[in-house]
Amino acid sequence: MTPGDLTAETVTIVGHGGDPVEAYLAAPVGGPPVGGVVVIHHMPGYDAGTKEITRKIAANGYLALMPNLYFREAPGASPDDAAAAARANGGVPDDRLVGDVAGSMAHLASLPVSNGRLATIGYCSGGRQSLLAACSLDLDAAVDCYGAFALSAPPDGFPMAVTPIGDKVADLSCPLLGLFGSEDQYPGPEEVVELERLLVAAGKEVEFHSYEGAGHAFFNTDRPSFRAEAAGDGWERIWAFFGRHLTG
Repeated sequence: MTPGDLTAETVTIVGHGGDPVEAYLAAPVGGPPVGGVVVIHHMPGYDAGTKEITRKIAANGYLALMPNLYFREAPGASPDDAAAAARANGGVPDDRLVGDVAGSMAHLASLPVSNGRLATIGYCSGGRQSLLAACSLDLDAAVDCYGAFALSAPPDGFPMAVTPIGDKVADLSCPLLGLFGSEDQYPGPEEVVELERLLVAAGKEVEFHSYEGAGHAFFNTDRPSFRAEAAGDGWERIWAFFGRHLTG
């Protein structure tokens, strides 16, 4: 086998409340035991783009598992239909998210090729959820990619019924990497600055970067919001961050 070889498959994990939850698992082939990453998908759901991110993480030498957070709302449905059903319900409840991430972590840790070190990474709504998981569970690292509504509630009519989690930052269990666009509205630059201030004041290890000329979803290659330079630098920072905290 050569570096970058991987396997990918759909599996079933035990999620919140003991529920069986569909998940997408990608794993590097060959080599020593490696760290694992729970990939938390964006608001559009368990789609082809986020599966590609899961495989990308595996191709770079880590176990990667993405739970389908909308599986209960619409089992067997297309990502678009499942996301619509989830939005109609206000998104994923925080306690259920934490339970599904905990189940994902347990699944990764049980694999023979796991070294026991675990991280989360999330995009859009998943960025907030990555932070929430890191404040609720014992992780080795977490990445927040432009996670909205960590410190402020969504505006009226927004398809997410979530509450701010600023009161949880003192419970952050691990180093946090945050990647944001300076032209984003959710989260806006002021909220990013305030979140970093709260984390630093709580004595947490944080590394935040904001990219000029980039808005929301700058990692998403399928959208006009994609910014190649920002995304390229962001991935390099992610690999360096995982390399520091998931190896050994």
